[in-house]
Formats: sequence, structure tokens, C-alpha cells
Amino acid sequence: MKNILTIACAAFLMTATSCKAQDNVQLPKPSMNNQVTLMHALQNRHSTREYAEKEIPNDVLSTVLWAACGINRPGEGKITAPSAINAQDILVYVVRQDGAYLYQPKDNSLQKVSSKDLRTAVAGRQSFAASAPVSLLLVSNHNKFPQQSSYDAKVRMGVVDAGYVSENICLACSALGLNTVPRMTMDSETLKKELGLDDNYDLVLNSQIGYPKSK
Repeated sequence: MKNILTIACAAFLMTATSCKAQDNVQLPKPSMNNQVTLMHALQNRHSTREYAEKEIPNDVLSTVLWAACGINRPGEGKITAPSAINAQDILVYVVRQDGAYLYQPKDNSLQKVSSKDLRTAVAGRQSFAASAPVSLLLVSNHNKFPQQSSYDAKVRMGVVDAGYVSENICLACSALGLNTVPRMTMDSETLKKELGLDDNYDLVLNSQIGYPKSK
């Protein structure tokens, strides 16, 4: 009987570990071979609120996320976007039909934090945003800032840092031929609850990403 219980417990733990591993997504390496110049990306950058139903493949998503705030100097742990006092406070959540994921720059992976489709919550009052296959939610983690910083200072630093990341997303999408638009509108209360975030986390911006609709 004891052996049976031991085997059953071991099987349960293996299953739980396997399920947890499946919740995490190891992204492909971001592509560094795009031939679009920075000037062309700037020239072509524009906000678009219509998206094809086509999903964004993980290799393309990986490139956008790396551009947003991925690690570009591994030896120093520095990222593509500037940040106040190098706090690296901006968290990027990937919100899709199959759930919500937290981007992990250190190993270029996605950590699943919810199995719910939260795109409607990200859209808020602007329903068009829920039609995009991917929304990127930018959250400032105020715990990354010095404790002696005032609340107002943390908010200012977080908002500015989110702006840097948002612009990187815009330029990456321009270079990759993706439609996107940065927005502030969202159902912050619902998103905080579903993502398990307390008041030390400020939901600043979100961007919808999708391929252009066929004309």
C-alpha cells in the first residue's frame, strides 16, 4: 500500500511539473537580419486600428519583444530600452486568446500567468483593440525604484520608461510589416486582479499587434 501511495504521489508531481513546463513558452531567437533601416522604419511608422485574424508566430513575437526591452548586452544585463537609474521596471505582458504571459528577457521566454483571454479587458472602452491577435501590456514595477523615491517620482519614471518601450514596439512593428497602435485605455482593475498585481504595479500603456487586413 505504501509503495502504491509513493508511486501515485510521484506520478502526480511529474504531471504537475510537466503542466507547469507547458505553461512556459521558450521563444525562438529574435531575428537580427531585418533589412529595413531605422530611417525607413521611422518613415513608415503609423498607428493602425485594424488587424487581420492571422496569428502572430512566436518567431515574429520574439523579435518584437526583444526590441521592446530585450537584453542586448548580456555581459552587463542591459536592455534595448533606456530606463531611469537602470531600474528596468517595465514588465511586458503578452495577452492572447490562449491566455496572458509575462515576457522574461533573461531567457527570452514567456511565463504563463493566466489561462483567460484578457484582450477585452485590455481593450477597455475601445472594442476594436480586442480584435488584435496580440496585445502587449506595459506595467511599471515600482518595487524596482529606490524606497526613498516619492510616489510621484516613481510614477513619472515609470511612465517615461514605458514610453521608451512603447516606441521600440512601434518601430519593430514598422520594420516587420505589422500594424500596431499604442494606447492608455484599459480596464486596469480587472487586469490587476487577473494578473495578480498589487498597487506597486502601474499599468501604463498597451499596444495591439497584428498583420494588416487584406485590401
